[in-house]
Amino acid sequence: MCGFIGYMGENNCGIHELAHEMSSVIVHRGPDDAGYYFDDDVHLGFRRLSIIDIESGHQPLAFANRFWITFNGEIYNYIELRNELIAIGYTFQTESDTEVIVALYSHLGKNAVYKLRGMFSFVIWDQEKRELFGARDHFGIKPFYYYEDEEDFYFASEKKSILIALQHDSDLDLQSLHHYLTYQYVPEPHTLAKEIKRLEPGRFFMKKAGQPMEIEVFFKPSFCPKVDSFQKTTNKIQDVLKDSVSMHMRSDVPVGAFLSGGIDSTSIVALAKETNPNIKTFTVGFEREGFSEIDLAQETAYELGVENISYVISADEFIKELPRIIWHLDDPVADPALVPLYFLAREASKHVKVVLSGEGADELFGGYNIYREPYALKYFRYMPSLLKKECKTFAGLLPNWVKGKSFLERGATSIEKRYIGNAKIFQEAEKQELLKNYHPDWQYDNVTKALYQQVPHLHDIQKMQFIDLHTWLPGDILVKADRMTMAHSLELRVPFLDKEVFTVASQLDHTVTVTNSQTKYSLRKAMEGLIPTLVLNRKKLGFPVPIRHWLREEMFDWAYQLIIESRTDYLFEKNLILFLLSEHQKGKKDNSRKLWTVIVFMIWHEIYMEGKLPFETKEKVLQHS
Repeated sequence: MCGFIGYMGENNCGIHELAHEMSSVIVHRGPDDAGYYFDDDVHLGFRRLSIIDIESGHQPLAFANRFWITFNGEIYNYIELRNELIAIGYTFQTESDTEVIVALYSHLGKNAVYKLRGMFSFVIWDQEKRELFGARDHFGIKPFYYYEDEEDFYFASEKKSILIALQHDSDLDLQSLHHYLTYQYVPEPHTLAKEIKRLEPGRFFMKKAGQPMEIEVFFKPSFCPKVDSFQKTTNKIQDVLKDSVSMHMRSDVPVGAFLSGGIDSTSIVALAKETNPNIKTFTVGFEREGFSEIDLAQETAYELGVENISYVISADEFIKELPRIIWHLDDPVADPALVPLYFLAREASKHVKVVLSGEGADELFGGYNIYREPYALKYFRYMPSLLKKECKTFAGLLPNWVKGKSFLERGATSIEKRYIGNAKIFQEAEKQELLKNYHPDWQYDNVTKALYQQVPHLHDIQKMQFIDLHTWLPGDILVKADRMTMAHSLELRVPFLDKEVFTVASQLDHTVTVTNSQTKYSLRKAMEGLIPTLVLNRKKLGFPVPIRHWLREEMFDWAYQLIIESRTDYLFEKNLILFLLSEHQKGKKDNSRKLWTVIVFMIWHEIYMEGKLPFETKEKVLQHS
């Protein structure tokens, strides 16, 4: 596990010192080791957290006197791939998965990515061809940022490394800001810096010296339902999860697990315990009643017979750590759940270097409660278009407090316009009032339109899963998972997001993933007998955070002062934001998610636009402008 940086181009003036600066700013991704490689065209650097023997995993790593690789991630089938390569005559100098990747590339070229099972971002430099090859894993578990113009190509595991490298002001991408206010994150491949992009999941690229990069798709997850007996289906799910968890347990250091008491994390812990009966589990919660998973997690841990270590988060330390958390994110993500995840990772890092977690189960097996909506709205499918239009018009005339207004509006709206993911913070009309530079062409559905066009044949439930797999998962879920754990030099592994698990999940019919009354139906049935009965039918919790209450009470003065002092007047109508805060404090309306989205951006702006770092550092101040 590591963070890498790199440069390709002809500007060698001061590049050695710059590479060290780019690397040092992400020392949290790899505090155990550092390494560099330079030649006339390419400069590579890396930081390493040693999970497998440090000597065999030093990077950049050379192979066959021709290739150099920097790699962030874990390849879980590397032992099997290594044996295959040995059988056809390859020899190895190390026991690392890094050497297996580069050996496989020397054998298969770009087709090597099709053989990899794991989480990864990497680059391989071919000295002979003077060509750079890079790839990002199937689901986007590991990050990959890049900047490219006619002369220079920078790439890194985190955007802040590239901001240091550019050494000039980077313009705020206003279109990405528009989308952030809708989605609570910036959808890939964009960032809030106009010139810096993210390599999307399931992509690889080739770049020759002096030529533009060429990006290709090697994996694009979709659903292909197959009819099978339910018993056979649940057996497949159980078998593939057992295999995936077993693979993800491979490590030379102790592996722990996050445990919320829900079915996802409990399933992972129950299966991991088969490999390590003494596995430690970790949980956090809040002081406020109803916003803590600790009791449920401890009860579940007791049933499983595993140790559980918990921590209670206060409002004061929540506020205190927030700027540092947002610095780690690179771009703002206004998902309140990332903050407890930060503290959870901090506690786990005191005991282990690797943790397992349940990310991806909701997208693959239909876990979000919103996925049941198509059942509730099923009768609208038979309604003539003209009648739907009249229903929507009528609903629009009703006051917001009238029961059934939202139901009519959603039922009369197509899935393509209705669903853009788990979060929809500001409506277009609201953004028009909030933003001083609102642009009507930057509509929220511009992000999802092309995705819906790829799956007209799927049921609405699977269309929703498809949208989340390509937007919410890499844009929110996996960003917070990677950044919050790496902030504490902790490696997070996600056994649900395994390509073999996805193969099974992609073949499930919507009727066995989501029923009218239950989510993740087939997963629950597959785990019967393996996890405690008390967990099987437990409703999804989803890291509850008392933001709604805190913004009325403990956080009100802090939030008010932050809004007043923020230098974002050129972007926002601040009077509207203050009105939302006042309305929220008085209990007239729950504006907590809207306020939190703006507040997180304002803190991000202070750090990355104004250069006010949340801690003392000798590093160059990171600024966009």
